[in-house]
Formats: sequence, structure tokens, C-alpha cells
Amino acid sequence: MYPSKKSRLDMSPFLVMEVLEKAQELEKQGHRIIHLEVGEPDFETPECIKEAAVKALKDGHTGYTHSLGLLELREAICKYYHDRYCVSISPEQVVITSGSSPAMFLAFASFLKDDDSVLMTDPCYACYPNFIKFLGCNIVRIPVYEENGFQLLREDIYKELIDSIRLIIINSPANPTGMMLDKTGLESITKTGIFIASDEIYHGLEYNEPAHSILEFTKDAFVFNGFSKLFAMTGWRLGYLIAPKKYIRTIQKLQQNFFISANSISQYAGIAALEHASMDVENMKKAYNKRRKYIIKRLRELGFGIFKDPDSAFYVFANAKKFSNDSLAFAFDILKNAHVAVTPGIDFGSNSEGYIRFSYASSLENIEEGMVKLEHYIEKVL
Repeated sequence: MYPSKKSRLDMSPFLVMEVLEKAQELEKQGHRIIHLEVGEPDFETPECIKEAAVKALKDGHTGYTHSLGLLELREAICKYYHDRYCVSISPEQVVITSGSSPAMFLAFASFLKDDDSVLMTDPCYACYPNFIKFLGCNIVRIPVYEENGFQLLREDIYKELIDSIRLIIINSPANPTGMMLDKTGLESITKTGIFIASDEIYHGLEYNEPAHSILEFTKDAFVFNGFSKLFAMTGWRLGYLIAPKKYIRTIQKLQQNFFISANSISQYAGIAALEHASMDVENMKKAYNKRRKYIIKRLRELGFGIFKDPDSAFYVFANAKKFSNDSLAFAFDILKNAHVAVTPGIDFGSNSEGYIRFSYASSLENIEEGMVKLEHYIEKVL
């Protein structure tokens, strides 16, 4: 039986947005807030992408597109995955969506049945459990720990295996930890024989070794990706789903009914992003890496625990148990007294309590100011 409306809507708030909204209230009161909570690049969208969007407007490309998305964009995505990961996918496997969140909804809704169970890590991206809960499925959480770089191990999966588990959600590079699953770890997860949903939205934002796509190791997978993080295109709302062909028709019908198609102008911009923005991405990555090294050093000096340096995305998931075991109260106290916005670890699962996520998607100058404010807070308030 499908769950009641009440139970489906009984989902937790997205706490990072709660912090952001409180921070915005303080800003309206005249306070200067340093935003280290949201994972939103502070860079302008590259010019070549904006120019492509303007051209699309002038050329009159303002109507609905095919429900699966522009063929030219789907072909460009296939080429991108072939060039980067040496995997072959066809345009018929790609669905263009209004950001990666609709891609998740389409994949989960096409694949999962009532009372299926879905395995995910703790910590994990805060919205995964709410997607699964909304679809009437069960959540199985596997704690992962800083001591081993928050790696999901195959032996830990086997400890939690039950007959109803139909899907494993992985996210590498990961939000909130900024860590990656290595090649051996990814490949070992495919050996469980369970279908995988791989969130690859932070691919391209690695500072040492490159990330690997799950499609290098298995075809039994959904892949979520998009343009928001890598190309600084959060407001363009452009993502995509790569799926096995046997699920595409169901996904297409869901897309037609719920979303019709992704934004036409953004799709033309996405083609330009993949074909012409590589140097812009490299420049952004250099800036992120400089910020990453600085914030890790400063947080350690302030007493936060960072067992292993995060090597991807733009997050540091710092152990704050020295200061508080209530990450939500701690985050709001930092906001109130230091005027620095950070994300409480509890947003990402019960195993994440006592941690704080810091985003270095903000400028180095803002990060430097935020660390000074945080240092004064620790000295005077704690």
C-alpha cells in the first residue's frame, strides 16, 4: 500500500537552508555575514556560456525541447563521458533535467517499488533520505568514519544486506565530506550485484587524483550529474541523468508529465559549457584548491579535527566535538555571535552529529575574514 500523504510529507527540513535563511534575516538587520554554509560557487558563469545563452535567445530558441533534451546536448554529454572516463553511452540513455534533483526523482520513481529498501551512507547528502521516504521506500544507513576517509566498504554493505535492498546510492566526490571513493572501492561496490545510483555532480572538482565514474565498472547504474557546481551555473537549473535504455521510456513519460522538458536556453548554454569552458573550469579549480589548503590549515589551528585532508568538491567536514556535541545549536550560535554561517553535521545523518561542514566555495578574502571571526568567537564565547 502506498504511504499516506502525511507520512510521505513527514520529512526533515534542509538545515543548510534554515541556516541560510536565518543568515539572510541578520543581513537585513545590517549585519555582515560570512557565508561558509552553502555549496554555491561564487564565480560568475563563464562568458562563453553566457554568450551561448544570449545567442539562443536571439535565435528564437525559446520553446519546448524534446522531453529527453536537445540531441546536441545529449551527444556532447556522451562525448564528455567518453573522453573523460573512456565509457561509451548513447544519447538515448541521457535525459536532460532542470538540475540534478529532478534527475534523482525520475530515476528513483522509475526504478523503486513500495517498501523497497535503499542503502546510503551516513553522512550523506541531506536530501537523499527525503526522496526515498517520499516514494514510500525504506532507508538503510551505513555509518562511514573519518578514520578511513569516510569510505564505503563492501564488507560494511554485506553486514547490512537484506532481501529488500534494491539500490545503493553513492556520491563521490561527496557532499558533505569532500572525499572520494577510490577506484578499488568503487569497483568493489559493484561486486555486490545491487543496482547503483551514482551522484557525480562534483566530478571535475578534484585536486589530486581524478574521480572515476561508476560507469567504468558497471552498466547497472543510474548517474546523476549537472552543470551547477563545475561550471558555476546553479541558477541555470541544468542537470542530466544517464540510465540503462530499458528504463528510459518510463523516465521519459515521467518527465513529460511532471516537467515537460528542461529549460531550452540553459540547454544551449550547457553545450557551450562542455565544448568551450574547460579553461574557465581549470582557473576556478586553482582558486578552490588555494582556498582548500588555507581553510584546512586554519580550522586545524582553531582546534577542529580533520583526520584526512578532503581532496575534492568544496567542503571540509570538520570534527567539532571538542566544542559541542550539538551541531545544530553550535552552528546557530556561531551565526549569532560570530556572524559566520556554517552547516550543522546533523543535517547529513545521525552519525554526523558533532561535525560542522565548511564550504570554501566563497572567496579567499571571505574565508580569511570568516576564520578571524571564528577565532574571536572561540576565544571569547567558548
